[in-house]
Amino acid sequence: MSDPFLHLWTVLLYFVHLLLSLSFHESAHAWTAWRLGDPTARYQGRITLNPLPHIDPIGTVLLPLISLLAGGIVIGWAKPTPVDPRYFRHPRRGQMLTALAGPVSNLLLATCFALVYHALRLMFTGGYRPGLVAELVLTICLVGVQLNITLALFNLLPLFPLDGSWVAEGVLPRRWLVYWYQAKPFMPFMLMALFLIPGFFGTLLTPVLRLLMHLLGVSDAWA
Repeated sequence: MSDPFLHLWTVLLYFVHLLLSLSFHESAHAWTAWRLGDPTARYQGRITLNPLPHIDPIGTVLLPLISLLAGGIVIGWAKPTPVDPRYFRHPRRGQMLTALAGPVSNLLLATCFALVYHALRLMFTGGYRPGLVAELVLTICLVGVQLNITLALFNLLPLFPLDGSWVAEGVLPRRWLVYWYQAKPFMPFMLMALFLIPGFFGTLLTPVLRLLMHLLGVSDAWA
């Protein structure tokens, strides 16, 4: 397999994983909001694993492809799930739980991929070597673990409009909220500025990513 073909295959594998993982992420937002009383996203068809309703041209397509082709850490986002906190009994808490559901869903997905990986590895004990299909599934599982942990960590950063901003807003003492609301309009520009710093997100997220992959028992396999 030539290096250009291998690189193209890697880009395709990551991109398909990204589409499915972001769809799972946004569906978790929509489902949680619905369970807490807000039917807005459900009525707009956002509780679905079909990537089409969730695609954002920049966050789902352009930015991830640039990151992949450049060999950097893969991060991205989907079309924001519409949430109307007026439906929630406790608006701040409801907004926080709805936002938290996305990263949590990615961590659950990463755990599922890790479990499938370990189950397959147990099948290949005793000197039996896995075939091409099995090796492919193992690789898909490892990519799923790495990508979903990365998405969870990125989205937990406390910068609007990322999920972490709503989590931070939900736990901040009320006396600090006035300062938070003053800073909030500038956060998207701060986030864009951080993207312009080469390797910033890789340096920030990689230590925690490696720790979580180690806890899931796949760090050695990934290395």
